Amino acid sequence: MANAGVIAVQDLFARFAQRQLAGPVLILAILAMMVLPLPPFALDLFFTFNIAISVIVMLVAMSVMKPLDFSVFPTVLLVTTLLRLSLNVASTRVVLLEGHTGPGAAGQVIEAFGHFLVGGNYAVGLVVFTILVIINFVVITKGAGRVAEVAARFTLDAMPGKQMAIDADLNAGLIGEDEARKRRATIAEEADFFGSMDGASKFVRGDAVAGILIMLINVVGGLFVGVLQHDMDIAAAAKTYTLLTIGDGLVAQIPALIISIAAGMVVTRVGDGQDVSQQFIAQLFTNPRLIFLTAGIIGLLGLIPGMPNFVFLLLAVILAAIGWRLERGERAVAPLPVAAAPLPAREAQEASWADVTALDILGLEVGYRLIPLVDKSQDGELLRRIRGIRKKFAQEVGFLVSPVHIRDNLELKPNAYKILLKGVEIGAGEAFPGNLLAINPGRVAGQVPGTATKDPAYGLPAVWIEPALREQAQAYGYTVVDASTVTATHLNQLILSHAAELLGRQETQALLDHLAKEMPKLVEDVVPKLLTLGVFQKVLRNLLEEGVSLRDMRTIIETLAEVAPRSQDAEVLTAQVRIALGRSIAQELFPGGAEMQVMSLDPQLERILLQAVAGGGDGASIEPGLADTLLREAVAAAQRQEEVGLPTVLLVPGNLRTLLSRFLRRSIPQLKVLAHGEVPENRIIRVTSIIGGRV
Repeated sequence: MANAGVIAVQDLFARFAQRQLAGPVLILAILAMMVLPLPPFALDLFFTFNIAISVIVMLVAMSVMKPLDFSVFPTVLLVTTLLRLSLNVASTRVVLLEGHTGPGAAGQVIEAFGHFLVGGNYAVGLVVFTILVIINFVVITKGAGRVAEVAARFTLDAMPGKQMAIDADLNAGLIGEDEARKRRATIAEEADFFGSMDGASKFVRGDAVAGILIMLINVVGGLFVGVLQHDMDIAAAAKTYTLLTIGDGLVAQIPALIISIAAGMVVTRVGDGQDVSQQFIAQLFTNPRLIFLTAGIIGLLGLIPGMPNFVFLLLAVILAAIGWRLERGERAVAPLPVAAAPLPAREAQEASWADVTALDILGLEVGYRLIPLVDKSQDGELLRRIRGIRKKFAQEVGFLVSPVHIRDNLELKPNAYKILLKGVEIGAGEAFPGNLLAINPGRVAGQVPGTATKDPAYGLPAVWIEPALREQAQAYGYTVVDASTVTATHLNQLILSHAAELLGRQETQALLDHLAKEMPKLVEDVVPKLLTLGVFQKVLRNLLEEGVSLRDMRTIIETLAEVAPRSQDAEVLTAQVRIALGRSIAQELFPGGAEMQVMSLDPQLERILLQAVAGGGDGASIEPGLADTLLREAVAAAQRQEEVGLPTVLLVPGNLRTLLSRFLRRSIPQLKVLAHGEVPENRIIRVTSIIGGRV
């Protein structure tokens, strides 16, 4: 029945809003009230409608889970303000024209607010009206406007950090492109919303000022009209027009106050899991000890002579009853300890081959506090992220990595984890479920309280913080992620850096079997006719060691088919495959048609190294003194490249590429060494620094 009612209301509004006329018609109707005279009954109707709209807005503001659920609120604020002002103009016209006829001249609503609410005493009415305006103008509207202003500034300041967090999740395969686009749009909407709320609050403040001026103008104008035009004495005119003006002001200011309260509730919302009512109950009335303490304090105050003893003691009893109910509820919910059943005795069995277990290719061991993150029965968040990592790795690198075997390890610290490759630890760290890691990307505006640490994936300074500090940390420029993201990002970084070791013969054969479905003849001609599986695997691992993707397997296999009849050397084959993949390698390092800004070797140093390679053959080496100078200058040049935001790429002759890549990679992991033959012909090269000028 409820769904049917909702559908009926939606259908009614859909018919009314046909051709998008609802908005323009509403605005035109509001503007018409400023110009066209309205009878008292119409004023009653519109004033009642204004009160109803304000109540609806406040209830909606209390029920939303997060500010963006009420993103139209700034526009609603403007429309309701305009509606109140137009009603003030319409009622002023009626008051001045017909006020001499009696207190009901402007309708029953204004009469009720002018007589019933303030007892027909215009002095009391003036005081009540002034207090309402002060509360609205000085307290609520000013506070809501300030909160919206600060929130807008913090949201804008936090946008780079939030964008980095989204990019990190996208690069790690934790989210897809659609989800990333959706999150970016949400961030932009948050900034727009709080900026609009900051501006919309000025409408409410202006409305309060206008209410004061309208009241003064109506009182003075009423005196003139009543005395000069209708021959009323000053006292009667003052009472009649002042009461009508006060009723008019109150009937407008009360909805304005309600709307201002709604604005304050929207912009001061923290958290998006519960509405305001749920947050009040959950955070104020959940600790029975605090309720008992409050009841005791109120009870002691009630025992003081001269105090309203009955009221204080009654409230103390009520609070004590509430605390007792809460404590009894906690006891009812507390689980009873269950004795563990003794395990049945097992007879010792003889050892068998079943006791010999192979090492897992990839393993993740966690402390007991991290078990919920990897528990299948609880649909652990980390499990979903690991599945996303494997899928993204397969899409970007070009082969399917082995599954990650996860187990708990009671020897680890409760919040610790370690990542294993073939049984050997390659990474470790700590994660704290329920807390967030605020990572300092290099430029933050302030410090947040928490436990200082380092991001396990990239070694950046970071702080473990409480969830309530998320917004503050993001406003300062931190990248804030949860515990499962920390572990997943670390795992993803290690998988990428050890991709070559993860490509075993079994994975290579599975890759060939997959390719054989699309190009069976080409695969059969290369492996095993021209190359053994071991040589083919060695070529692929050489590519992976230097971060070259295997996605373009057609080009790789076609190049091997051409070169393999002339050479079976894996290094020669790798060099030719890299030349064939030159376009994609350059695209990865310098996206688009960007100019390739690279480092280069001094010509004299090139000649010395070429002579070493020519004389040493496969076992070529660099003289120790020369190697030390070369390494020192390469590190300095790579730092200069990074400082200006350029990729650390060294361009060398083809004969030197493999030697220098292996030599420099250990000290400069991010360095990419390209051969001249790998640069596409349509690319422009600009040398940014020369290495070896002082050799």
